Amino acid sequence: MSLSSTPALEPQSGQADLSATRTPETYSAPFDYTPPKDRALPLLFASPHSGKFYPAKMRADLCVPLMDLRRTEDAFVDELFAPAVAAGAGFLQARYARGFVDLNRNPLELDRRMFKGPPPRPCGVPGPRVDAGLGCLPRVGAKGQPIYAVRMTPDEGERRLAGVHDAYHVHLSSELQQMKLRHGRAILIDCHSMPSRQPGRRPLPEIVLGDRFGSSCCARLTSLVERRFRKLGYTVARNAPYAGGFTTVRYGRPRREIHALQIEIRRDLYMDEVDVEKSGDFARLAGDIQRVIVDVAAFARR
Repeated sequence: MSLSSTPALEPQSGQADLSATRTPETYSAPFDYTPPKDRALPLLFASPHSGKFYPAKMRADLCVPLMDLRRTEDAFVDELFAPAVAAGAGFLQARYARGFVDLNRNPLELDRRMFKGPPPRPCGVPGPRVDAGLGCLPRVGAKGQPIYAVRMTPDEGERRLAGVHDAYHVHLSSELQQMKLRHGRAILIDCHSMPSRQPGRRPLPEIVLGDRFGSSCCARLTSLVERRFRKLGYTVARNAPYAGGFTTVRYGRPRREIHALQIEIRRDLYMDEVDVEKSGDFARLAGDIQRVIVDVAAFARR
């Protein structure tokens, strides 16, 4: 069951007619959510970067092909982790694309250079992500080139932040708090994918687990997921090069029994990174992830 109120949107895949992508301009339903079955499990899986909808106004302002933004999506991650619902966990998935609003960024990570006038909110301390154009409202696409032909108005920026980013995190925070009240604990698994290579570096491990170096979830959970992936034959690393983003920092409070673990899946395991299409290995990886989900659900029940 979905808690969003608008009808399902048309799917988009591969190199289909990207100009046909449609989404509500009011940003009234930025996510879909299926709660845990009978509210019996304190476990929630989230996919904040797998949304693939680009409002018409945004597409009209682009100066790069839309595929340049599609390559920044965590494409198909929502499908890989969808078995969480059958395992009894809650499942939260973004509808809007990461290039529209990045839900795993602090809403104060704003790039002043992209606005026509002052930014919509006070900017936090500048950091390398914002300097690179990868703030909460991204300025660049997959090739590092500016994506907009015009500067964004502060009003448009605030609509995106309030209507998509704030709405998503208000809901996520509320669900975790309800789990904590009902069960005495809550577990969030934040699901992502990563490029197979970073510029100038060797290929990444196949799986990267981010627990903020032990500060966002209990070591037993991280070790459980690491052991399970290794047993299935995957190379696994912890916290390098991804230790967890805004979501794990904001919600992970293991001393208060709220645990947040980020899982990054290397994209070449299941998709063509250039064409943004599933590969023949998708089904095998999906089956392996389902096995990991079952183990995490059993951990949550204990």
